[in-house]
Amino acid sequence: MARKETTAADAAANPGRLKQIALTYKMTRRADSKIGLIIAAVGIVTFGVFLAIGFWIDHPVYLGILGFVLAFLAMAIVFGRRAERAAFGQMEGQPGAAAAVLDKIGRGWTTTPAVAMNRSQDVVHRTVGKAGIVLVAEGNANRVKGLLAAEKKKMARIVADVPVHDVIVGTGEGQVELKKLRTTLLKLPRVLQGPQVTATNDRLKAMGDLMSNMPLPKGPMPKNVRMPRGPKMR
Repeated sequence: MARKETTAADAAANPGRLKQIALTYKMTRRADSKIGLIIAAVGIVTFGVFLAIGFWIDHPVYLGILGFVLAFLAMAIVFGRRAERAAFGQMEGQPGAAAAVLDKIGRGWTTTPAVAMNRSQDVVHRTVGKAGIVLVAEGNANRVKGLLAAEKKKMARIVADVPVHDVIVGTGEGQVELKKLRTTLLKLPRVLQGPQVTATNDRLKAMGDLMSNMPLPKGPMPKNVRMPRGPKMR
């Protein structure tokens, strides 16, 4: 019974997976019109090379099977990379795109989107991992520097013993492109242990942030978001 139930579940999941692959291919093709030809060329060349080696060493069947498997793997890798590149291209420049990337950075990182924002929709996100605290800003380079400085000053009173890095997402000098954001963070030196990361997150949560009481959708934020007005000074 258990095997039958597992088989039925896999069969039900396969159409969903195939549909997702098809949608990803269509999305990628809009930005990369040659994706189909490139994938096909990679598969044919990989299979052809192994088959030729198989005839040369008089084992065409074995090398043909191996070539078929490796050709499929190579096609999947190339498709995945070009699909990722196309997705980053579509997200580039959209408010909240950096938060979407940070949300998928991987285990060991805790991301809090939009810990600081101004009326021009320049925004700072915070992520915490074994590298310490990383503040990721997106928006006008000159304006976000003020947001970053203010956020660092606020955190210095609570987590002064934790290293703080800052990154500005963009294509200008000294900035990090969106597609390289995840790699850049993963290359940072690891200076904290697991318990220290947890303690840092707890202290930052206790500190609160600008958007803690404002519901935010995941992924890029809509362009018509307005900053809530604070209480008037009397």
